[in-house]
Formats: sequence, structure tokens, C-alpha cells
Amino acid sequence: MLASADLIYAEDTRRAAKLLSALDVHTPVRSYFVGNEQRRADELRERLEAGETIALISDAGMPSIADPGLSAVQVAEEVEAQVSVVPGPSAVTTALAISGLPSERFVFEGFLPRKGGERRQRIASLGDEERTAVVFSGKSRVVADLTDLAAALGGERPVVVTRELTKAFEEVWKGTLEQAVGHWSSQAPRGEFTLVIAGAGPGRVDLASIVVLVEDAIETGESMADAVRRIASDSGVSRRQLYQAVLDGQV
Repeated sequence: MLASADLIYAEDTRRAAKLLSALDVHTPVRSYFVGNEQRRADELRERLEAGETIALISDAGMPSIADPGLSAVQVAEEVEAQVSVVPGPSAVTTALAISGLPSERFVFEGFLPRKGGERRQRIASLGDEERTAVVFSGKSRVVADLTDLAAALGGERPVVVTRELTKAFEEVWKGTLEQAVGHWSSQAPRGEFTLVIAGAGPGRVDLASIVVLVEDAIETGESMADAVRRIASDSGVSRRQLYQAVLDGQV
């Protein structure tokens, strides 16, 4: 398929060159990554309309799954070009399979927002999520992500931390969120991480995640009393318990 294409778009042309050399494929290669994705999508449209056969490969994952590629599929649909997929080594399913955690139903969160209320709300939403959650992280973010997840979900929540899956330095670590914070804080994390987090037990109410919702409501101007009253009613927790938990968090 790569050899018969008129052009190959690649997330990383240097890595693609090594792969194509090993396969003895000499198809021209151009970059297709986050920084130039929109420009390349416009170029792709012109090539597809001209009847060319185009291939798109990612660095080490699956195009359009937290990797460049969704725009390419959308452009192909717009010009009514046929799209075929060759499954690759997606860290999402690879990490889930190797984790040993329930995989019949799961939720993929991609990369967590870096900061602010959006980050707190996204993490808090996992507090009572009963499905296994898969989260992407990087070497500069993994300790902060694990720390905030432990604070919101509880340090005892099981997690599997995988690193550089399907690559030369693949690593799989299993424990709790609290243990993970200690482990990865004691060294300099390297590479790309995929976190597989156990879901909450059925009917479990995670007070820490509900406190985050109250704090976010207060930041938007709602009084503490009103926020506690409303969110306690929505979540089914004790108003007194929630109010005290919010006060404790402000100490």
C-alpha cells in the first residue's frame, strides 16, 4: 500500500524514512503534524481531487486518535474519496489490554487539559466514572497528572502506568495512584505515557471530585452556601459533609 501510493504524509518524516528504507519503499514523503495540519489538509484535498492515492502514517500510534489525521479523513469524505485503514499499534488499546483492568467498557480521555477549571472539571468527572479510563500523558506532565488524579479520585485507586509502548524502552508499572506519584516523582520520567485507571465502584460517591465542582462554582461568583446546597442536592451527598469538606480544602 505504501509503495503504490503517490505520496505519503507522515507525522515524523525522519522516523518514516527509517521505516520506508527498511521496507525498500521510495514513495515521496511530506510532513503532516499538528503545526501544519490545516495547510496540509488543503493540499491533500487538491491531490485527492486530482485522483492521487495518498497514505497517512503516524509516528507511533493511530492517526486521528490523539494523533494528526482526523482532518485528513474529513477532507477525504468531503471529496468523496475512499478511505481504508490498516490498524496500527495504538497505545490506547495496547495499554488497556496489558493493564489487566476491566476492558469490556472503557473511556478514552486523551491528554488532560494543562490547567485551570477545565482541567479540574475533567479530572473530577472521573471520580465516579465506573468504566476503566485511559489517559495520555508526557514526560513533563505525568507527575502532575498523577498527583491531581490521586487527589481527586483517591490515592488508593489502582492505576497502570505504561511508557513507550511498542517501542524499544517499553515499560509497564502497576500500583495505586498514590504509589505512582511516589514512584514517578523519584526519577526523571522519559518518553510518552499512557495511564490506565480503574473505574470507581458502582454507586461510589467521590467526595473529593464533588468538592472540585464546588470550588469551580465559587470561582465563577456563586456563593459557597449556594454552591454547596445545589451540588449536594445534585450529587446526593450530605450538605453538611460537603460544606465541611470544602472548608477543609481551604485550610
